[in-house]
Amino acid sequence: LSTFKDARHAAEGEIYTKLNHKIDEFIQLADYEWTMTEPNGRASGYLMDLINFLRSTFQVFTHLPNNISHHAAMSGKVAQTACMSACKHLSTSLMQMLLDTDVKQISMGAIQQFNLDVIQCELFASSEPVPGFQGDTLQLAFIDLRQLLDLFMVWDWSTYLADYGQATSKYLRVNPSTALILLEKMKDTNKKNIIFSQFRKNDRDKQKLIETVVKQLRSLVNGMSQHT
Repeated sequence: LSTFKDARHAAEGEIYTKLNHKIDEFIQLADYEWTMTEPNGRASGYLMDLINFLRSTFQVFTHLPNNISHHAAMSGKVAQTACMSACKHLSTSLMQMLLDTDVKQISMGAIQQFNLDVIQCELFASSEPVPGFQGDTLQLAFIDLRQLLDLFMVWDWSTYLADYGQATSKYLRVNPSTALILLEKMKDTNKKNIIFSQFRKNDRDKQKLIETVVKQLRSLVNGMSQHT
């Protein structure tokens, strides 16, 4: 019996690994224009193809033969675990894309475009691709990305800094070091734009604000490293 269980666990592990590998193949097709001035108004093709692949995969999962109730429960559990694993892997992969050291500059337009893709991920998660999840359990796989993107798109630094460290914080999942990495990439795009618009007060003000927030984030990061 234990040999059978071991074989079953190995087979299930293989399913999760292969699924994540397939997600990686789609992610490699991503081609963001990180300095775009405006989002193109629709989700990226690679991301929609990936969501369609996941949707059809989980439809197959949930329609496995289930003549035996134990088998039905087992296949349902495997489908749930595979779906959660896939959503977490996708979320982590998207976050890594934003923070990739090879991406030197990111514009607000690119963040808005990226947001359109994350919305599609959240819609997929909320559509109950696999039955049996409680509430918004699956959507929580994308909560780190959602809070990070909201912080930048609303440009809500005063709230973030004032509420930092509080359990009720609106941006509880946003690590200051993550926010700092992304903000530094935006600082560079603003600097580039400022060369052509030295006399535009709004740009100068925004640049000053970014510099101020960067300093505050650095002090938060330094504080964290001293406590560890």
